[in-house]
Amino acid sequence: MLYIAVAIFSWQMKYFRHIDNNYLIFRQAYYHARSGLNLYAAYPKEYYDMYYYGPLFSLFVAPFAIPPEVVGLFLWEVANAVVVIVAVNMLTLDNRRKMLMLLLCAIEFANAVFYMQFNPMITAMIIISFMLVERGKDQWATLLIVAGTLIKLYPVVGLAFFAFSKDKPKFIIWTIAWFGIMMILPTIISSPAFVINSYHQWFDALSYKSALNTGLNTSQDMCVMGVVRRLTGNVNIPNLPFLVAGAFIFAMPFLRFKQFDSHKFRLQVLATALIMVVIFSTGAEHPTFIIAVAGVVLWIMIQDKPFTTTNNILIILLLVITGLGLTDVMPKPIRQDIIAKYSMKAWPCIIAWFIISYELMFKDFIKEGSAIDKHYHRGIAA
Repeated sequence: MLYIAVAIFSWQMKYFRHIDNNYLIFRQAYYHARSGLNLYAAYPKEYYDMYYYGPLFSLFVAPFAIPPEVVGLFLWEVANAVVVIVAVNMLTLDNRRKMLMLLLCAIEFANAVFYMQFNPMITAMIIISFMLVERGKDQWATLLIVAGTLIKLYPVVGLAFFAFSKDKPKFIIWTIAWFGIMMILPTIISSPAFVINSYHQWFDALSYKSALNTGLNTSQDMCVMGVVRRLTGNVNIPNLPFLVAGAFIFAMPFLRFKQFDSHKFRLQVLATALIMVVIFSTGAEHPTFIIAVAGVVLWIMIQDKPFTTTNNILIILLLVITGLGLTDVMPKPIRQDIIAKYSMKAWPCIIAWFIISYELMFKDFIKEGSAIDKHYHRGIAA
């Protein structure tokens, strides 16, 4: 009820005050694709800013673009709430922990839905694809991974769940099949030539956008590299060394094959994946962090004792700095001159990611015999 209420509140405030620019960008992508217009050109008479999603999104957004704007925006906001609720409900947590996870993510969800962003759906795609792999439904898991990747890249991290697949040939075959289908699917409303050209334009637009994101005063670049750039005042610090190091740290736990039998280990990989796609992206901005915060809170919720002193401090930082730090709740001098200036919104998630990654590399999950593993294996046996 809370999530639906937040979505509806955001809808009425944005629509009736005519501050629904992000939704208009998404909506118009459908009509531009149908008309064969360049998706990545500027359309100042329709909206400000630019479109940076894949050509597949122009078809995906159709159910929210075809109805009248007041209905389409309403459906968009509510759909973002529903998918997060569904994703969390699929997790192998007890109902109390699912409820706590939703509550602790509520502020970040509000931040995302307030800007009418796609990020709650990305969060859900990554979580649901993981759970579908856990259930042996690789054909549907790979659909979400491929579709999400061709819309906004972040869900590509779901390919890492291949390591946990019970039928790896099936995973590979369906990934290839869905990639082919999803690449050509937008031709339903356009043409093959338009779609091929749009993919080229998309990659050019992303390269251009990445260069724009990097700076000391942008509203994006809230990532590991951005934090270092802002702390040092050196805008020329390159991304590549950080991306290589991040990929190495993320990949190391996948060499611990014996740990794969631990459901907690696998859930912790899901948590680190959710965080990593945000804290190593120069496109990370205020509404993006629903993805990362979901990862941090998931990690906390799978602990036998979630509310230790350390975790409580981390939760407070998540709620106050990450959640409220860039909102009007925070006094303007603190919000602009400290939190925004040094990309502090990302700090709690970065700290959590290193802790989680360290555990994934060195902790013996099998020997630990956590409560969530015992509960999971009892369920399998039953």
